[in-house]
Amino acid sequence: MRPCVRSATLDGYLQLARSLGLDPVRLAESVGLDIADLAAPEKWIPAADVAQLLELSADLSAHEDFGVLLAGLRRLTTLGPLSVVLRQEPDLRSALRLLIGYERSYNEALHLRLDEANGLARIRLWLEFAEPAPTRQSLELATAALLGIIRDLLGTEWAPLSVCFSHPKPAASDTYRSTFGARLQFDHAFTGLVFFAEQLDAPNAMSDPLLRPYAHQFLESLPSPRSGVASGVSDQVRQLVEMLLPLGRCSTLQVARSLGVTQRTLHRHLAAEQETFSSIVNSTRATLAERYLANDRNSLTAVSELLGFTAPSAFSRWFRSRFGSTPSQWRDAARRPSAVTAASEGKKSHLDKGPGGGPAD
Repeated sequence: MRPCVRSATLDGYLQLARSLGLDPVRLAESVGLDIADLAAPEKWIPAADVAQLLELSADLSAHEDFGVLLAGLRRLTTLGPLSVVLRQEPDLRSALRLLIGYERSYNEALHLRLDEANGLARIRLWLEFAEPAPTRQSLELATAALLGIIRDLLGTEWAPLSVCFSHPKPAASDTYRSTFGARLQFDHAFTGLVFFAEQLDAPNAMSDPLLRPYAHQFLESLPSPRSGVASGVSDQVRQLVEMLLPLGRCSTLQVARSLGVTQRTLHRHLAAEQETFSSIVNSTRATLAERYLANDRNSLTAVSELLGFTAPSAFSRWFRSRFGSTPSQWRDAARRPSAVTAASEGKKSHLDKGPGGGPAD
């Protein structure tokens, strides 16, 4: 099943695309999207198709900053019903936990993780499309949107200590600096924001204590995006597997010791949650492989080691059996829009003339 996003993710797309001389209708059709879906913000559309659309739009408009520009046209309400509750969270920590816990209620491909260490907080972002798709524009859109949400909550003057992107620095950085500030890092190990951990307890300027109980009653009426997702021991095992894979120490013995149980008890708990250790290792490797391959800084040998394989050949065999292509083919496909003809048709539509001799609408 393809991960989807609410069509509200593309709020402002029509306006921005037309202002840059693009034909948004033809571009949407070229990646399999119906532009009419943008009129229904609650409609779910394939996340990979949205990523292709953003990448094509950036290429054809010659605007590397397309995703950042689009983020400037979004509002907190883009999150849908969740925005009602988010406004009333008492502090940034609570708001971010809500945003992370309910991420699948607005974007099934986007993943957020909040970490704290040595007085610093870090929010990492990554995308999992379950198919080759370009990530740059989508990640820049998501990062700029996240920064905008935090500024809505804490005030427009709030700025992180650093804004990091795993992809290379753009040729022109004016839009990036005006949006994110001067503390930009590219070719970084992760994409996300870094700030002082104490700011997690900063009060939400939008919150009204009198409305908070009603907001949480509203939240309880919404279906939990976590329903049907494995919880308990299996979640703990996933976290340990992700940590132990790059260390070459991912075994049932090591995981069981970390949880303070025997291997037999570990297997029994996983079976009760309809999981096995090998299935968790494989699913974790699959999600991490997509994330690591999206970053060109990681060589295929490095990705193999990060996933705990003893040799790149073993990684390649596993990847082909899992995804039906080699890691190199996957990475190559993700670097460009899926259809070469889509780009050429987009360029043609950009130059087409309408019946009256002017640009075609």
